[in-house]
Order: sequence, then C-alpha cells, then structure tokens
Amino acid sequence: MSELNQRILEIIHKPQLASLATVTEQNNPWVRYVVTVGDGNFILRCATFAESRKVMQIQNNPNVHLTCGVSSFLAMQPYLQIQAKARVTMDKEDRHNFWNDMLTPIFTGPDDPKYVVIIIEPYRIEYCTPGSYLPEIWTR
Repeated sequence: MSELNQRILEIIHKPQLASLATVTEQNNPWVRYVVTVGDGNFILRCATFAESRKVMQIQNNPNVHLTCGVSSFLAMQPYLQIQAKARVTMDKEDRHNFWNDMLTPIFTGPDDPKYVVIIIEPYRIEYCTPGSYLPEIWTR
C-alpha cells in the first residue's frame, strides 16, 4: 500500500463529522453535515432518513463531494476533498453491517424503515496539507 493510501485511510477509517454536497433538482449545490465511516477499500458510508432531501438528490444525481479530516480549527491537520458517486441502500445486510450505537437515539434499530445507508464511492481524493497549495491526488 502506498504512503498516500495509508494517510487517506488513517483519516477516513474513524467516525467523523464531514460536509457532504449533493446537487439539487435545480442543479444547485447543497451541503450538510453527516457522520461518515470509511473502510479499507476507500468506501465511505453514512446513515440518513429514507425521506431526506439528500436521498432524493442522490437518486436524481449521484455526483457528490465530501470534505473531511479536520476535527478542530485550533489544530489544523491534513484533510480530504473527495469527489465520488453515491448510492442509497435499504439492503438489510448493508443496514445491519453499518448499524452502530451512535444511531440508537435516531432510529429504532437496523430494521427501522426510516433508516437507510448512503454508500459513497470516491473516484478522486485530494489529500490537502495545511500550508501547501498543491494537494496529493488519489484516483480510482
């Protein structure tokens, strides 16, 4: 595994607050916070409500952008700009595999019909280091 791949995985592997941008029906960007968790294949996931605007927007246009990696503005650290395709799944296995205790205040359980998982599959990741104007680029 390359050093860049390892540094990216160190950022995406833990649950974190991220900004997810979708495209509205009027072709405008719309950004909101989500909590993502990534895996060793560079796939990120987050939970949401089945009836949310982001679900409708992703179903209409799967192009998304995600920014993650900074947990405190007092201690700037490397962060990621991620271009990706997203899809929404209600698959029982996907929902059960992603389920975690952080979701219990929001949903009744992994079989809650209001609970879906968004799967975010990057095709370009920019690894940005504070103080540098040239990001390192990962592509699929």
